[in-house]
Amino acid sequence: MSTKAAPVVGETGPTGRPLPYLPEPPALERHGPARIIAMCNQKGGVGKTTSTINLGAALAEQGRRVLLVDLDPQGALSVGLGVNPLQLDRTVYNLLMDRGVTVDDVMLKTNVAGMDLLPSNIDLSAAEVQLVNEVAREQTLLRALGPVVADYDIILMDCQPSLGLLTVNALTAADSVIIPLECEFFALRGVALLIQTIEKIKERLNPRLEVEGILATMYDARTLHSREVLSRVVEAFGDRVFHTVINRTIRFPETTVAGEPITSYASTSSGATAYRDLAKEVLAR
Repeated sequence: MSTKAAPVVGETGPTGRPLPYLPEPPALERHGPARIIAMCNQKGGVGKTTSTINLGAALAEQGRRVLLVDLDPQGALSVGLGVNPLQLDRTVYNLLMDRGVTVDDVMLKTNVAGMDLLPSNIDLSAAEVQLVNEVAREQTLLRALGPVVADYDIILMDCQPSLGLLTVNALTAADSVIIPLECEFFALRGVALLIQTIEKIKERLNPRLEVEGILATMYDARTLHSREVLSRVVEAFGDRVFHTVINRTIRFPETTVAGEPITSYASTSSGATAYRDLAKEVLAR
């Protein structure tokens, strides 16, 4: 089996731009306040959950305290970390809808040191309807997370594949958005709509909201289609596109079954390396 040479700083990367030098992030003397990042794309199956788990784990490896928030009623983030959603007594739903429930009541420790989880299950689908009648309904999640922002360095929120009220809550709470984008033409078409939504949230609800970056996922350098889509994304969004590109690999479905991040399941794999590079890019921005 041939081994690929490691990318060299300055050589042209998959995005068509010179690869930057990614310094090792400095150690922290203290933790917090957290940067809150929403992992968002209204199209499903683009790698949001995979990226939330593995970016979170890679950031935790760098000594950051990380909180993952599962905002999808399907509970894929929770399942991907080995949690059975059907056995949960309290979830993000209770955090949003029950005034007496705190983050500490819902939080679960993960198998990754320094990374915690606020899990969800199908109960969360009811919140979309019930929040409609709440006062300041878009700020519900922001208020719920407020007491623990000082305890973490990064809070990553895995949004559901829609632009409904739960996603609006995430964007209202967030400092920035990472948009995972499958290197496929139809995925590209929805990004403009998402950017418009982000701009509306910024204008009306959350003036600090910015696009952290667009993350190319499920990339296959062997196909012309993947290369063309990535080229178009860079052409349209320039430096907003991360240099790190996540390649398509069988390792990611395997990690979901195993219930752990790729950084521990296949620590030396190209997928683990990519998410470690992404973590460095995020911390350098």
